[in-house]
Amino acid sequence: MDANQTEFENPFGMDADCENCDELCGVRDRVVHGYGDVGAEFLVVGTGPTAAAERNGVPFTGDGGGERVQSIFGDLGFVRSEPDAAEPDVQNVFFTNLTRCRHPDRDPTDREVDTCEPFLNAEVRMINPQIIVPVGERPLRELAVEYTTRRPDSFDVDAEHATTIRGRGFELVPMREPAEMSDGEADAFREHMRENVLSRDYRQTKGRRSR
Repeated sequence: MDANQTEFENPFGMDADCENCDELCGVRDRVVHGYGDVGAEFLVVGTGPTAAAERNGVPFTGDGGGERVQSIFGDLGFVRSEPDAAEPDVQNVFFTNLTRCRHPDRDPTDREVDTCEPFLNAEVRMINPQIIVPVGERPLRELAVEYTTRRPDSFDVDAEHATTIRGRGFELVPMREPAEMSDGEADAFREHMRENVLSRDYRQTKGRRSR
């Protein structure tokens, strides 16, 4: 972790009272910004906070898939706390989402994703990750627009799950939605990370900046 980092939750001090989306301000409990190691080489990106993540204020925590993600990254050595921790103890990984507010009755709209894009872009720029893990179809396609030369509609997260896609400056390792992932698919992701990412010098994908 960066020597100057004092906390994992919203370490870049992004706007916790954002009011850019009128339809969300009255129904959300809180804004859920990114959480983790600001010096991370691995960035995990979902669509938006689940109900549990909104309660905790931390992406990818609690039921609804968060505990499964924490378990997977714990097995890979990035999370030192138990999968049900509300404030995980992490190293070399940062968790975030395309959107920062949860609507209780629907998925984020395209406009809401676009409105939140500067938050994600700032995190990518400041963290400068080696590997991005898009979790689900929507993050995969949104990141494909920005960081690959392929058409977004050429991606299928079911087919791309637990594979490596070369991006512009780093690699993408897609993951299916954790709440829909089978045990076998979770094992396949762990195995791919161990055998094809962590076992080699993934840092060759780009020149790391000095921290």
